[in-house]
Amino acid sequence: MKKDKEDKKDKEEKKDKDQKKDETVVLTKEDHQKLLDEVSEHKDKYLRIFAEFENMRKRTEREKLEFIRYANQELIVEFLSILDDLERSVEAARTNHEDYAAFLKGVEMVMAHVYDLLRKNDVKPIDSKGKMFDPHCHEALMQEETDQAEEGTILDEFQKGYMLGDKVIRTNKVKIAKQKQDES
Repeated sequence: MKKDKEDKKDKEEKKDKDQKKDETVVLTKEDHQKLLDEVSEHKDKYLRIFAEFENMRKRTEREKLEFIRYANQELIVEFLSILDDLERSVEAARTNHEDYAAFLKGVEMVMAHVYDLLRKNDVKPIDSKGKMFDPHCHEALMQEETDQAEEGTILDEFQKGYMLGDKVIRTNKVKIAKQKQDES
């Protein structure tokens, strides 16, 4: 009995849908033309907005590629002046074979320019010697058994690590302390 009620209800719903499909709306020619004009207007607006969006997307992509291409231009220009200093130092060393102090001073000046350039661009060395090993900032190349320092303490630094802002861009290469094992 319950099944019969459900079947009857389904048939009525289907009949209602079929009737709605067959409904015809009568419009005057003027109303029909007005609707056609409105559809045409909306379609035109849609096409213009879509074209504008595509143009903006393409322009943004071009600007992004150009930005990436020239983003480091200022940095490269500053490095070129450092390269000039290095070339002058090498030329001075070639012509003045015996003046090692002047050559050393030239190299030190170049290093000072490099450090200044790094500082201006928010690049800082990571301080590690005597600190505890941190795998986010340090890369352990060696371990040394010792009772002079706590296990995990950095004993030596083979290569400096650097941070750009708050991000590690190169880890320190270090030697860390390991607790001495009893031989007994």
